[in-house]
Amino acid sequence: MTSLISPSTKEEILRYLLKNDRVTAQTLAEKLGISPQAVRRHLNDLEEWGLVTHAVTPAKAMGRPQYLYSLTPQGKSQFPKRYGEFSVNLLQSLSRTVGQESVRQLLHQQWQDKAQHYRQLIGHLPLRERLEQLALLRRQEGYITEWFPHSDGEGFIYKEYNCVIAEVATSFPHVCSHELEMFSAIFAEFKVDRIHWLVGGEHFCGYSICQ
Repeated sequence: MTSLISPSTKEEILRYLLKNDRVTAQTLAEKLGISPQAVRRHLNDLEEWGLVTHAVTPAKAMGRPQYLYSLTPQGKSQFPKRYGEFSVNLLQSLSRTVGQESVRQLLHQQWQDKAQHYRQLIGHLPLRERLEQLALLRRQEGYITEWFPHSDGEGFIYKEYNCVIAEVATSFPHVCSHELEMFSAIFAEFKVDRIHWLVGGEHFCGYSICQ
């Protein structure tokens, strides 16, 4: 399993929820051989990371409501898929068929559309609130993100520790320039610079966003 988390009880919970939808913490505790309290702690973490969600069933008679846990789409994305390989093969076939420049224009338009989508969702909030909203949207897409003020207090640093299109970016590095254009379009009234780059061998992608 290729996961955002190391092999652990949390991974066992994700595996069980992949096979069994709408499960109680008590059932998970019995299946995994740990206490319900420990399971709930793990579930709280997984919910905070956007990997698990829950629904509440009404209480029967004098009983308590039941919490039924399921994987989110992001949770399901933790399990191996070959989408990256398929995307690379598709783009390579398109390059041979319509030419590299046409593929470049297609990818550029895709990123512009994505930037417009983000801007519609984020609106014109102050920069701090916009960064928080963007981080939330990207986490829902599978990114591990964080952001914080510059040490000098001028603007912010935004980081992404993984790349959900890593295979595509490795074969078609220019998609990363489109991603930078996307961030620049989202924060059009600010100066956006890439200061770290996963494809360049660094541990994360990082962007400086300031006046």
